[in-house]
Amino acid sequence: MDASAWGLLALFLALLLAIAWPLGRWMAVLLEDRHPQWMRRIEAPLYRAAGIDAGQSMPWQRYAIALLAFNGVGVLFVYALQRLQHWLPLNPAGMPAVSADSSFNTAVSFATNTNWQGYGGEATMGYLVQMLGLAGQNFLSAATGIAVAVALIRGFAARSAAGVGNFWADMVRITAWLLVPLSFVIALFVASQGTLQNFSAYQEVQTLETMTWQQPKAGPDGQPLKDAQGNPVMVEAKGATQTLAMGPVASQLAIKMLGTNGGGFFNANSAHPFENPNAWTNLVQMLAIFVIPAGLCFTFGRGVGDLRQGWAVLGAMTAMFVVAVVVVTASEQAGNPRLAALGADMMASGAQAGGNMEGKEVRFGTNASALFAAITTAASCGAVNSMHDSYTPLGGMVPLVLMQLGEVVFGGVGTGLYGMLVFAILAVFIAGLMIGRTPEYLGKKIEGYEMKLTSVAVLVTPVVVLVGTAIAVAADPGRAGVANPGAHGFSEILYALTSAGNNNGSAFAGLSANTPFYNTLLGLAMWLGRFGVIVPVLAIAGSLAAKKKLPVTAGTMPTHGPLFVSLLVGTVLLVGLLNYVPSLALGPVIEHLVLWNGR
Repeated sequence: MDASAWGLLALFLALLLAIAWPLGRWMAVLLEDRHPQWMRRIEAPLYRAAGIDAGQSMPWQRYAIALLAFNGVGVLFVYALQRLQHWLPLNPAGMPAVSADSSFNTAVSFATNTNWQGYGGEATMGYLVQMLGLAGQNFLSAATGIAVAVALIRGFAARSAAGVGNFWADMVRITAWLLVPLSFVIALFVASQGTLQNFSAYQEVQTLETMTWQQPKAGPDGQPLKDAQGNPVMVEAKGATQTLAMGPVASQLAIKMLGTNGGGFFNANSAHPFENPNAWTNLVQMLAIFVIPAGLCFTFGRGVGDLRQGWAVLGAMTAMFVVAVVVVTASEQAGNPRLAALGADMMASGAQAGGNMEGKEVRFGTNASALFAAITTAASCGAVNSMHDSYTPLGGMVPLVLMQLGEVVFGGVGTGLYGMLVFAILAVFIAGLMIGRTPEYLGKKIEGYEMKLTSVAVLVTPVVVLVGTAIAVAADPGRAGVANPGAHGFSEILYALTSAGNNNGSAFAGLSANTPFYNTLLGLAMWLGRFGVIVPVLAIAGSLAAKKKLPVTAGTMPTHGPLFVSLLVGTVLLVGLLNYVPSLALGPVIEHLVLWNGR
C-alpha cells in the first residue's frame, strides 16, 4: 500500500471512532429504556393501538416467533407490491409486473437484509415499490438485526431473568429514534452533493459525445429541397438521445448504507454518479456502513457494565479489517501482469499509476475502491462502487473471505456483533478445554446447551453456502449462468452463494443469476442464512438470561485484554474460514497461480 492508501484508511478509522463512541452511548440508552419522556409519549399511542405492553419482557421463544412472523409478513408484502406494480401509482415509466421468481427472490432478499438484486432497479421497479417496499424493508430488516443483538446483550447482562426484552418495543425504538433520524441527516447531505431526490419522469437528453451537423432538408417527395439559386436547403441534425432515470434516490441510499442493506436504486449501485457523485459522498457512505456495527461494540460494553469488553470486540474486528484492506489494496495496486506484458497502460487520471483499474470509477481509483470493497463485504452491506468481478484473483478473494468469516469483521447492523459474540463463546469454551475449567464469559457459565446452539449458529451458513454451490455447479441451469469458464466461473458461483448465505448482496456479476433456478436457490439460501442463525442466537440469549452471574475469581479468564483478542481472532479465522479453504483453492487461489505464472 502507498502513503495515500494508508492515509485514507487512517482517516476513515479516526472518523469512525469519533462517531461510533457517542452513537454507542445513545443505543445503550435505548437498550436500557432510558430515552427521554417526550419520546415515550410519542410511542405510547402506537403501543395502545397495537395492544402491546411495551414493558413486558418476552421469553426468547415468543421473541423469536414475533420476529419470524413479522418478517414473514414483510416478505408477502414486498412480493405483492412487485406483482401488482403495473396497477400501482408512482410508476411514471410504466414498469410492468415483476416475474414471480424474481419477486420471490427480491422479497426474501430485502426482508433478510441481503438486498441481492438480479435485476436493474431503474429498469424494473416503480417509485412506490422502491420506497414503500424496498426502502421500507431496509429500515425493518436493519432494526431486526439490531434487536437480536440487543436481546443477546440483555442475556449477558441479566441476573437470572425470564425474558430478553420486548420485540415490538425494540423495533419501534430502533426505527424511530436511531435509523430514521440518522437516515434523514445522511439523505440531506448526499442530496446536497448531487444525489438525485425527485419524483420526475425519466428524462430524454442528448448525449455529450454525439455531434450536431448540417444535412439537406427533405421535401414531401423525399428529395432534397433547393433554394432559388439551386443550392440544397440545409437543416441542423442531432445525434441520438439517452434516457436518464430519475427518482427518490437519496432517501433510499441513506438507509441502504446505514442499515447495511446495499440494494441500489440504480443497477450500477454506488458506482453510479447519481447515487455517489464525489469523494465526499463516497466517504460518508463508507462511514455509514460501519458506524452502527462499531457503535454497537460500545453499546455492548455499557450493557454488560464493562466498557473493556466492548473495546476487546472492537479491537478484534479492527485488526482483521486492517489486514483485509492491506491485502485487497496491495493486490489491486499490483495490477494484472498479463496486461502489463502487453504494454497496456492501466493508469487513469486521478488514479494510482499501474494498478488494476478495470471495473473501477476513475474518480475513486484503486485505493477508495478497494477500501469500499472491504467495508461492504466485512459488513453485510453489498453496495459496491466498483465491479468485484474485475478484481485480481487475490483482490477478489478478500471480499469473498470477509463474507465467509460470517461477516463478523464489524459485520451488519446487529448481525456483526451477535456473530462475533457467538465466536467469543466458542473462544472461551476452547480456552476452558485447554486449562480444564468450566468456561465462563461475562459471569455466565457456558455449558453443553449453549455450545450446541453455538455449533448450530456457526455451521448453518457454511452448510447453506457449500451445499448450494455444489447444487449450482452440478446442475445444468446453474452452469448455464456462468459467463467465464474455469476457476473464475467457479468463483462466480461460490461468491453468489456466499453472498446470499451470509446476507451480503454483492456479486461477481459475470454470473447471470436472474433465472428461475438461481432466484429460487439464492432465495432459500438467504432465508436459511438469516434466520437459521438468528433463532439459535435468541435461544442462547434466553439461556444466558436465566443463569445467575458468577463472581470473578482468580481462576476467571480475563476477556478484555490482548490475549483474549488474539484468541478471538484465531477462533474466527480457524473455525470461520476452515470450512471454505478447499473451495477457495478451487477458485481464486488457482486463478492467482495461473495468472502470475503467465498461463
